[in-house]
Amino acid sequence: MTKLSVNINRIALLRNSRNIGIPSVTAAAKTVIAAGAHGITVHPRPDERHIKASDVYELAKMLTVEFNIEGNPFQPPFMDLVCDVKPAQCTLVPDAPDVLTSDSGWDIPENRDRLLPIIQKLKDNGIRVSLFMDADPALMPLAKEVGADRVELYTEPYATAFREGKVASVFQQYVLAAKAAQDVGLGVNAGHDLNLQNLAKFCSIPDILEVSIGHALIAEALDMGLSNTVQAYLKILSDL
Repeated sequence: MTKLSVNINRIALLRNSRNIGIPSVTAAAKTVIAAGAHGITVHPRPDERHIKASDVYELAKMLTVEFNIEGNPFQPPFMDLVCDVKPAQCTLVPDAPDVLTSDSGWDIPENRDRLLPIIQKLKDNGIRVSLFMDADPALMPLAKEVGADRVELYTEPYATAFREGKVASVFQQYVLAAKAAQDVGLGVNAGHDLNLQNLAKFCSIPDILEVSIGHALIAEALDMGLSNTVQAYLKILSDL
């Protein structure tokens, strides 16, 4: 079964709109875990516009499931934070500081020499490393060469194609990219704009290890409730 890691950035974004600590990031994490999720994901950014460093430390103290921290390793204080907390997994994402949300995967040829020591440092700290990647089969051997353990396929193009009813050719690209990654020994995760409508088809791709879902899940929870929504995602994954 593909594992579900719930990204709780949107909880923190709502909390930060007021100064009273509501909603609580840790309380939301506990609800998600009680509902059966396999992991918690956060993506702290330098401006702390949603998840703050203090949230990361508080979550690290209370989590009973896998902790996945996403972010750009070249933007301080990300690496110091991750190496201090030592989550199970660190997903490296090539975000510019001012982007609204992640919008592309790594250009490994351009960043190879910078990524090599970063990935080695994370692995020296016992942290599994995943690289956020576009669904390009040709890039998967390069991700393996720089030392990644997994790739997270950036699924916004798939979600857009699904929404527009033009998913067939785009989906096949993801099938090929996942196969290329697996062929060189990389685990395959996925995330970005996956939701209750498009998740089952995407996870029909063999051996997707983990999906990280935040924005859609939290939006759906406004109607369904957080615990019910997590359980709805888990039912889709368990029925595959």
